[in-house]
Amino acid sequence: MTQSIPKVAIIGGGPAGLMAAEALLSSAVEVHLFDAMPSLGRKFLMAGKSGLNLTHSETLDPFLTRFGEASPLLAPAIRAADPQALRDWAAALGVETFIGSSGRVFPNDFKAAPLLRAWLKRLRGQGLVTHVRHCWLGWTTSGALLFETPSGRVEIEADATVLALGGASWPELGSDARWTTWLEARGIGIAPFRPANCGFDVAWSEHMRTRFAGAPVKSVVLSFGSESHRGEFVISENGIEGSGVYALSASLRDALAEKDAATLTLDLAPDRSLERLTADLSRPRKGQSMANFLRKAAGIEGVKAALLRECLPAEAFSDPATLARGIKALPLKLEATRPIAEAISSAGGIPFAELDGDFMLKKLPGIFCAGEMLDWEAPTGGYLLTACFATGRAAGLGAARWLERRA
Repeated sequence: MTQSIPKVAIIGGGPAGLMAAEALLSSAVEVHLFDAMPSLGRKFLMAGKSGLNLTHSETLDPFLTRFGEASPLLAPAIRAADPQALRDWAAALGVETFIGSSGRVFPNDFKAAPLLRAWLKRLRGQGLVTHVRHCWLGWTTSGALLFETPSGRVEIEADATVLALGGASWPELGSDARWTTWLEARGIGIAPFRPANCGFDVAWSEHMRTRFAGAPVKSVVLSFGSESHRGEFVISENGIEGSGVYALSASLRDALAEKDAATLTLDLAPDRSLERLTADLSRPRKGQSMANFLRKAAGIEGVKAALLRECLPAEAFSDPATLARGIKALPLKLEATRPIAEAISSAGGIPFAELDGDFMLKKLPGIFCAGEMLDWEAPTGGYLLTACFATGRAAGLGAARWLERRA
């Protein structure tokens, strides 16, 4: 009697789901991947619009610390699919990568689409069957997977399932966190979702909002508590966003949640000491306007000058020492985080305590989870994608091992 080939359903066509498929296709299983969107990898392609930051080149030990409290829990999966392995994997797909000046790793052409096309071609060639426009609705009373499709509802039987449905950011690209309803109904705990790598609201004046929205603020040091980051950010109509802000966003978000207030400190002249700046600003103005004087004496102009006007009292501009301190430690009061739908990523989701070492839900044997569904967060810089790839691979291998044990 011929034994039937096990069927695995993967729900979610982003990096974690596709990597789970790749891991499973090396086993003797039939792999079907379902996604609610009309095409796969929508968020992956969006992430690559400004240049696909695939991973980061820093050595593995510091790399593994970037995931906060989840670092030791993610470490085994990432060690098994580390940044160099990810670069080698991309190269095998015909996509060479390079290390940028910040240590971030990008495809040579910066694009996500060629990598995704090559990957999908290889996966389908290995036997992956894909089903788009299949929105998961949980399980039927008999345990089958239930999907809403353009042709109506369909039920799918699977021997194992990998869930890779994303978190709660960018819902229009498929990560809408609807899946929490189906898992909570089956007793799975869910940590509340929170925005990560997000912007913040600032109560700008009308002048600041209308004149400087979209302006980049470059070469600054942003500080909050014991954390500092040198980089840049962007003034938005509602507040601030950008890589410099994202680097501190977890601490700022948590402070706002706890105290309803957070003040970000900006050093607008990081290459000048306070002493030098005070001396430069103590020179006679000789009839110059304050705008010209700041530009010539301190290199402060444009949006940086506008920030000074926005955040310092008028009398500060008449005292060189006070003005210098303001330039070196400008307080910017944040009102709230921007909505989670706008965030680059999200924190929260399925706690690792709900999973075993193979990323299987302890309460639901045969159901595996990966990617941003899990309760972890990381800064931008390639860390997010690396962990999604790594947990997808780990969940796929875990599902293969589980099926093998049951054979």
